[in-house]
Amino acid sequence: MTTSSTTAKTGGARVGVQKFGTFVSGMVMPNIAAFIAWGFITALFIQTGWLPLLGIDPVWVQQLGGWSLDPDVENTGLVGPMITYLLPLLIANTAGRMVYGVRGGVIGTIATMGVILGAGIPMFLGAMIVGPGAAWIMKKIDGLWAGKIRAGFEMLVDNFSGGIVGMILAIGAFFLIAPIVTAISNGLETVVEFLVQNGLLPLASIFVEPGKILFLNNAINHGVFTPLGTIQAQETGQSILFLIEANPGPGLGILLAFLVFGVGLMRASAPGAILIQFVGGIHEIYFPYVLAKPLLVVAAIAGGMTGVLTNVIFQSGLRAPAAPGSIIAVLAQTPPGSFLGVILSVVFSAAVSFAVASVIIRAGRKRDLEALANGDDALAAAVAKNEANKGRESAVGDLLNANSASAATAGGAATATKIQNVVFACDAGMGSSAMGATVLRNKLKKAGIEGITVTNKAISNLDGSEDLVITQNQLTARASEKVPGAIHVSVDNFMNSPKYDEVVDMVSK
Repeated sequence: MTTSSTTAKTGGARVGVQKFGTFVSGMVMPNIAAFIAWGFITALFIQTGWLPLLGIDPVWVQQLGGWSLDPDVENTGLVGPMITYLLPLLIANTAGRMVYGVRGGVIGTIATMGVILGAGIPMFLGAMIVGPGAAWIMKKIDGLWAGKIRAGFEMLVDNFSGGIVGMILAIGAFFLIAPIVTAISNGLETVVEFLVQNGLLPLASIFVEPGKILFLNNAINHGVFTPLGTIQAQETGQSILFLIEANPGPGLGILLAFLVFGVGLMRASAPGAILIQFVGGIHEIYFPYVLAKPLLVVAAIAGGMTGVLTNVIFQSGLRAPAAPGSIIAVLAQTPPGSFLGVILSVVFSAAVSFAVASVIIRAGRKRDLEALANGDDALAAAVAKNEANKGRESAVGDLLNANSASAATAGGAATATKIQNVVFACDAGMGSSAMGATVLRNKLKKAGIEGITVTNKAISNLDGSEDLVITQNQLTARASEKVPGAIHVSVDNFMNSPKYDEVVDMVSK
């Protein structure tokens, strides 16, 4: 059962895009550490990297960077092989595992080797297509003789069928898939170059910023920006694409506006949210603030466009993805010649979003104060029902009452089922859900409740073992669909939801 009215109806297209984005994100996010490692190696050891610029360029630095001046040393280094082979193969293996476990990961990796060698360029898009596709084909082929193999021959059949299918798929990817994906990749690069050369790239924020707030951005961010940005970084040493979505400036400006002009819980929670968003890099923390006042999406767009335009003017970018989108991660991936542009892009985007958000917040301050005096706090209400999410109008006070009623329903349901496994679920299973799990664990510890497991997962990894699933309200529909037998609790904010006290009461019964 579910405790949230948000699961009653939901936009099919939005949920579909979220699912696709989650799948794409699931391929890339577990491997972000490898992208960051590649970025650090590039930043330190290539000919224009930090060490050579500082005059530290012994042979081993040249070897690692792949630019040795010694004619007897082969200039391979780590940079080229990592981006050509390691990163795409990691993505393919992860994607294959998502579709068909370890066997799918192996077959997906084999097939992706064909598209890598057939293309001759970093094949991130190819890995995202061939990896899960090959795993799906292997799964279907295994299903043809499932339960029909004589005892003792299972390993023989599995190994040889996997080897034969992997070989065929690798050859097919080499000759058929590689040219197609190369053409797609080149086409996307041409579009991006056109936007950059004509000063139109800031327009991407019109789609990216609302997409972030509605959890619809993963498909374009991890499916387009990260692959194309990595290719650009290999060619030019940096890419502006890494900062279109990861810039923490727009969110910072909005939170600062709430800190100065907000009321109630929104103002009181803004300082902690600023720290988590700007330093911790968890951008989801400011989404409820925007959803509380949907017009604030204009502030997010204006800030995002300002940041992108600044980077276009200064021709600045990052060497590798900044994940999470923390100012620390951003600066760590900034090449020497881009510090001014990158820092100004964050500052200017924060300033513009702050200015726009301040006007919007102040315009509604009187209504907010009246609502607060009546016991209604906008932050606890508006994120549960947003016209962009639900497709219909809903009063803030009614939403608060609905959420309270939902929580009561959850409490009644909990008495029938003993809750032992509580899971916080979000798009990637990291960031915000991990913070929520920590908050609830601390509350359970203070209440003296033991024997309750509290973990965090991606929605796509929910497996039915969960007794109670906690999600942000925009994602509850998908979580309920994934594990319909669990109790589902919707929260507006993972960091400070009043629902946690009700969950503690539930599990103590």
